[in-house]
Amino acid sequence: MALSVTAALQLATTRRGSGEPFVLVHPLGGDRHVWDPVVDLLAGEFACVAVDMPGFGESPQLPATVAARPAALAAAIDATLDGLGLAAAHVAGISLGGWVALELGKLPRVSSVTAICPAGLWPRPLGPRPSRARDAARALRPLLGLAVRSRRFRAAAFAGRAARPAELDPGVALQALRAWADAPGFDRANAAMRAEVFDGFEEIAAPVTLAWGELDGYVGPPRRDAPVARNVTLAGCAHIPVWDDPAAVAALLRSSAALAAAPAT
Repeated sequence: MALSVTAALQLATTRRGSGEPFVLVHPLGGDRHVWDPVVDLLAGEFACVAVDMPGFGESPQLPATVAARPAALAAAIDATLDGLGLAAAHVAGISLGGWVALELGKLPRVSSVTAICPAGLWPRPLGPRPSRARDAARALRPLLGLAVRSRRFRAAAFAGRAARPAELDPGVALQALRAWADAPGFDRANAAMRAEVFDGFEEIAAPVTLAWGELDGYVGPPRRDAPVARNVTLAGCAHIPVWDDPAAVAALLRSSAALAAAPAT
């Protein structure tokens, strides 16, 4: 899968813990720090590798000649895993990161795939749509530190993404909004994500878990069959479940890894 143009990219990663590697991919507009609450719970059991996708967080963008399709984002992560010397790993992702995790699942190195509230399982491409909310976040960038102190602002800014957005920690909210506003790769990745659908469940040999937030305001289980997948509902969670119930997400990832270790029936 690794494309030659992505092999030279050095993606930013944070590695904590010991054990089997677990690669963690953030949602569109986020960065690797969205996984911090879950890494805190898993680092005693797994070597957690949270990665910034190309054009997000501290990672460079894909070359202008390469469309920022989920498969290309996955290829860049694949090349990074080569550089880290990870011959085998579990993979999990949220939203666009969930789609990227499914693309990574086509690789023989991947032991299990957990796609949380994944993008790409809609019946047809969504088509282009500007992100006016992100434009507003960018315009407010100098004032975000003050704005996130307001429960009303957090309730509006994170509706659908967090189950109790007004209760989101202001520090978490600020980090998330800054990552969203500052991501140079957002527009390209958003356009590419909306231009296609995920295809290729039959190419994934590893066990797949699709997890859905009960209160998700953005995506839900697909109407089309995904016969290789285990479907799980995360009770009381919205689109970014790591903000709502990191313990439930950690338990989900443990159960996905256990599927890889279970004997075939």
